[in-house]
Amino acid sequence: MAATVRTLCCSVLRNSSRQFSTTCGVQAGEKWRKEHGLSRSGTEYGPLTDLPDWSYADGRPAPPMKGQLRRRQEKEVLARRIVMLSAEMDKGIEMWRERQDEAKRVEEHKKSLLFKPKGKLLMKKKSQS
Repeated sequence: MAATVRTLCCSVLRNSSRQFSTTCGVQAGEKWRKEHGLSRSGTEYGPLTDLPDWSYADGRPAPPMKGQLRRRQEKEVLARRIVMLSAEMDKGIEMWRERQDEAKRVEEHKKSLLFKPKGKLLMKKKSQS
């Protein structure tokens, strides 16, 4: 009886058009890792990912693996992008400061071109200062 039920279930699963999956949709512990400042999964970065798996008996390091070379290149590209964007930000801030200084100079120049107070107004200004 049990054998017939098992074969029936297996034949139904083989003939069905839907895929049957037993994997978990969310990685276990992802939320906990994020809360504690770690990577989403244990394989993104860290000593198990970044360090070589083995070394020679005489102490020489093993040649880097493909994944390590790829991650090193990705980190280098990211570092270059960060430096480039930082330089652009510094340049933008400097240009903004120059525009602010120029606007201040123009404003002071406009004020210097205005008529100067004379007579009683000049005396009032001096006594207020």
